[in-house]
Amino acid sequence: MADDIEEIRRQKLEELRSRETDRADESEPRSPSEPISVDGTEELTETVTEHDVVLADFYADWCGPCQMLEPVVETVAAETDATVAKVDVDANQQLAAEYGVRGVPTLVLFADGQPVERLAGMQDEARLRSVIEAHA
Repeated sequence: MADDIEEIRRQKLEELRSRETDRADESEPRSPSEPISVDGTEELTETVTEHDVVLADFYADWCGPCQMLEPVVETVAAETDATVAKVDVDANQQLAAEYGVRGVPTLVLFADGQPVERLAGMQDEARLRSVIEAHA
């Protein structure tokens, strides 16, 4: 089952990258309307470099609050200018350590390539929108 989930993640990532390539011809780039699964420092760095505002959601599949937060970050991805990057801490322990993630969920907001906010634990949609708008 874990292999199936990883395959689905890979397919979704390819779809998202394909959509972004298709939109590259548009005059004004937009953020993806769905969270992007990020695997490793290089992918996170690329995502943060390519987009003005990125909300990185450090999560774990086994984490109850992370599961409760998922629909909130999906809505934020769909309805704000922020790009949402999902980082599985079990698969990316070194990346989580680089950003000082000690518990999940932890959200790190990047603006202009730099981490500017850190939120730990369950967050409501209004709080996330407020933090994003403050840096957009």
